Amino acid sequence: MSIPWDQIADVAAAVCLLGGVFLAFAAGVGVLRFPDLLARMHAGTKPQVLGLMLVLTGLALRLRSGSAVWALLLVVLFQMLTAPVAAHMVGRAGYRTGKVRGDLLVVDELTEDLRRAQEQPRD
Repeated sequence: MSIPWDQIADVAAAVCLLGGVFLAFAAGVGVLRFPDLLARMHAGTKPQVLGLMLVLTGLALRLRSGSAVWALLLVVLFQMLTAPVAAHMVGRAGYRTGKVRGDLLVVDELTEDLRRAQEQPRD
């Protein structure tokens, strides 16, 4: 007795969907519960992006349509391109407005970069 590939794909889709939902839920809890901006930003980007990728993988396994899979791949691609940039900009804005706790930073390269930029003469 052999197991049909459709059943294997459906089980894999269910596992991916449940894993993605768990990661998205964990990201939401982290955003609400973590103490500072950088920890919240980390919780809001990393597990959320991986959770979205798992949900879309599960959806692709379930739909099994070529056009739908390509559309889902585009969503994953744009998410992977925009999430790091958005997180970087939020972190930088938080740093410049004083929302980042300096005592929690192990390395603070941005302060040195800002000091050097202010010392350079402008044309």
